[in-house]
Amino acid sequence: MKKLQIALMTGMIAAASLDATAMQRPAKPQPNIVMLFADDLGQADISYRRSRFDIPNMDQLAADGMTFTDAYAASPTCSPSRSAVLTGQHPARLRIVRHVPNNPTGEFNLLAGDPAQMPSRNWLPLEETTYAEALKPLGYKTAFVGKWHLGPESKFPVHQGFDEQYGVTESGHPKSYYPPYFPKTETAYSDVPKTKYLTDQLTDDAVAYIRKQDGTQPFNLTVFYYSVHGPHVGRKDLVEKLKDRGMEKSELHHAAMVEAVDESIGRIRAALAEKGLAENTIVIFAGDQGGQFDNTPMRGGKPAGVALFEGGARIPFIVQWPGVVKPGSSSSIPVVTTDIFPTMVQLAGGDPSSHPKLDGNSLTPLLAANGNLPRDDVFMYRSYESQYAAIRSGDWKLIAYRGGRMELFNLKNDLSEKSDLSAVEPGQLKKLTAKLIAWEKRTGVYEFGRSK
Repeated sequence: MKKLQIALMTGMIAAASLDATAMQRPAKPQPNIVMLFADDLGQADISYRRSRFDIPNMDQLAADGMTFTDAYAASPTCSPSRSAVLTGQHPARLRIVRHVPNNPTGEFNLLAGDPAQMPSRNWLPLEETTYAEALKPLGYKTAFVGKWHLGPESKFPVHQGFDEQYGVTESGHPKSYYPPYFPKTETAYSDVPKTKYLTDQLTDDAVAYIRKQDGTQPFNLTVFYYSVHGPHVGRKDLVEKLKDRGMEKSELHHAAMVEAVDESIGRIRAALAEKGLAENTIVIFAGDQGGQFDNTPMRGGKPAGVALFEGGARIPFIVQWPGVVKPGSSSSIPVVTTDIFPTMVQLAGGDPSSHPKLDGNSLTPLLAANGNLPRDDVFMYRSYESQYAAIRSGDWKLIAYRGGRMELFNLKNDLSEKSDLSAVEPGQLKKLTAKLIAWEKRTGVYEFGRSK
């Protein structure tokens, strides 16, 4: 009890320091933090393809919070993206540079098609600190719902700092969004009704967790959706609703899956309101990588070889913080998924600098509209094919290939990344290449690159 009281007092003091006038107000209790993470939901899905489906709850979350228009996945791939969110470390540093395969043997795997033959871990090491483990000393209880994809059962969320887990499997995606969701070897949700849609089942568990809270202890609820990852199986009533909007079958089901996630967000926020917790709960919503379908006007997407273009790397990212974040605000400062861990720690009243391995920065100065970020660049990295790394620096973006080729784009003038300026902007090319090389050396992946 004494440790909890100390943690709560620390949180109140840190939260009060976020803006200049806070010291004049009564200190608030530590906020609850809800993290919602959608799979394969790119920024184009909710920013540019709006006529194809309805997302009123995402729209309302944006209207109530801050939208980060230039948000990136540190590694636009399933397992690496999750590791970045959970640890605040870049997947390159963690050596989780590809998705974790099914039934892995040994700690690392190699991919025959990877030009660099870079080993990639088959699980998130238990010795790495997740934000759940960082929040516990600050007085938080924690729960995880949904897709883990960071190793076998011995590495599941309950072994990585989370008090409870629901719907967790070793699978990177379900075999269907109607039961049976997973192979017979998985026990999660093996006894649910045959008509139960997977996203709805995850939401039921998230809502049930919220309803158990009595407001006496702050909590972190993390929901990592399996949607909208394939197989594309939309909820039947939503498919029926959208069938006349001119989409091919797979895209129609994808649209219905997006709407199911949107409904889930609405249900979770409604549950917070019903329990009287909404005003003291921060909601963070993000995607893990770009979409699989048309990402116009951005180039690229989830398919191999184009994932580091804006269509594959840029993600939706919204933070709602009642009483602090200005409703309907936005920021165009580039942010990255490694920023989520330090942001959570500071929001909870902790000190991100007490975690020296972090690659991200706390976004609280942007959320409180009283500061900036102490960096100029964000980096992206994965190891499947020739296109392997990218750096965003101001309006400029450099993409590196294993064969030595570099592409340079000015995103302010060319969001579609159609005009490679590497031959006409040698100064920028040299500058960003040097930054990428320095970053590769800091993270220990220089030997696997071709930018040297």
